[in-house]
Amino acid sequence: MRKKDRYNYLLDYFQKEMPRVTTELEFGSVFQLLVAVVLSAQCTDKRINAITPFLFKDFPDAKSFAAVEPDDVFPYIKSVSYPNSKARHLVEMSRMIVYDFNGEVPDTMEELMKLPGVGRKTANVIQAVAYGRSAIAVDTHVFRVSHRLGLVSRKADTPLKVELELKANIPPELAADAHHWLLLHGRYICTSRSPHCGKCPFDSFCPKILEDSKLGK
Repeated sequence: MRKKDRYNYLLDYFQKEMPRVTTELEFGSVFQLLVAVVLSAQCTDKRINAITPFLFKDFPDAKSFAAVEPDDVFPYIKSVSYPNSKARHLVEMSRMIVYDFNGEVPDTMEELMKLPGVGRKTANVIQAVAYGRSAIAVDTHVFRVSHRLGLVSRKADTPLKVELELKANIPPELAADAHHWLLLHGRYICTSRSPHCGKCPFDSFCPKILEDSKLGK
């Protein structure tokens, strides 16, 4: 199957089966989404959703985070990965939002990536989920699925290269949803270890780049 046909099949399938899709992270504002995404790095959404209700109860906005020190935030997030650095990033990020952006989460990639703890993936999530922009965030799931299903070339060996190849082949109006479709497919079907190929709707044409390829694993 040609790559173009592969994309068309996947996009048609997901549009029919998952017409409404968004992040599984729970949040009540753009700022809370940003906090949840920062915390979710190398950690499961389930774990983040378990701690953020307590965190957001005492620190609901940037102003409340900006008024404390990282040590005050740490007890709330100690069960996530890299809690020390994330606590520091949340406080520093909040202070920048308060003092440099009038308390509002910026809406451009350039400004988002100025925030401590915010890289391109996080900025893309905010662009797509909060602001409805045509953005594709490439996490480990999206990276893996894109290679396994032959959506990108093996030369796309970085998240940025995968992002650019996906955006070149996915209509702008579907980009944000495509991120979630690929992520959820990787989280529940095309898992890193022992993928559930028998449940995969794309098994009939999947290249199954599972052996002898670091990109596929």
